[in-house]
Amino acid sequence: MNSILEIKNLVHAFKTRRAVDGISLNVQAGEIFAVLGPNGSGKTTLFRILSTLFLPASGMVTFLGLDLAKDYREIRKKIGVVFQNPALDLKLTVRENLIHQGRLYGLCGKDLGLRADEMLQRLGLADRQKDMAGTLSGGLKRRVELAKGLLHRPQVLLLDEPSTGLDPGARAELWNYLIGLRRTEGVSILVTTHFMDEAERADRLVILTQGKIAALGTPKELLQAVGPDFVEIISAEPAALAEAIRSRFAWRVAVTARGVRIEHPGSPAFAAELLAAFPGQMNQVTFRKATLEDVFLAKTGHAFWEEKSV
Repeated sequence: MNSILEIKNLVHAFKTRRAVDGISLNVQAGEIFAVLGPNGSGKTTLFRILSTLFLPASGMVTFLGLDLAKDYREIRKKIGVVFQNPALDLKLTVRENLIHQGRLYGLCGKDLGLRADEMLQRLGLADRQKDMAGTLSGGLKRRVELAKGLLHRPQVLLLDEPSTGLDPGARAELWNYLIGLRRTEGVSILVTTHFMDEAERADRLVILTQGKIAALGTPKELLQAVGPDFVEIISAEPAALAEAIRSRFAWRVAVTARGVRIEHPGSPAFAAELLAAFPGQMNQVTFRKATLEDVFLAKTGHAFWEEKSV
């Protein structure tokens, strides 16, 4: 595959604070690429740069062979953008929202009408085109946002936290649409998210922390790197229990937001051994597979939701 996006040593600072600090990565044509990170990790600043709202302080961003710092006007014609905050006019119908979006891109007349009809059909909105946007559910509003972003047939679709405010069912539906769009339209998709399960559905992802890259690769590669299995313990005093386990056994132990995590495949016999060794100190013992939160913890030394704001 060919790279449609190249980022080299990208830096962007606000006064003395580096929100993006030396990032280098690429996005391949036709892939879904996720940018995963908690609030303050730099993903929103990166998104604003890629959507041409910010020019980087230093480094290089190349979209489809075009230099973002010099050719941002031309790049805007080739990308579709869906921002975290909704950009629908709630007092217009679904179709009217698309028509007004098309005019911003210089579309008009019959061609604009045909494009709007095409997007309404492909996003499953044809039967809702006369509905006022303000009457739609959160999931349907996101589909209208996607239709707007795809109206001018971009080669790259950028989405900033697209699942914000959606219930689990609407989130799953949105991702099914994204995967279908990649398959039917051949569009490359870059999405920022703080949901682990969403990032695992991407072809590749980057995990950001404090403006830097903590990990980069396919979900499978990143999960395999931290080990396949863990034991998780809920305790009233997780820090004290973790230290006691480290002192007694040669296991890799960490304290997380959920309790104590041990890198171990686990078994009923292992649980019995723990309970016997530390009576009264454990409320619950569970066995589970590795997640991207384990990857984040292994790479940064702290839990995902303990990220400090930058």
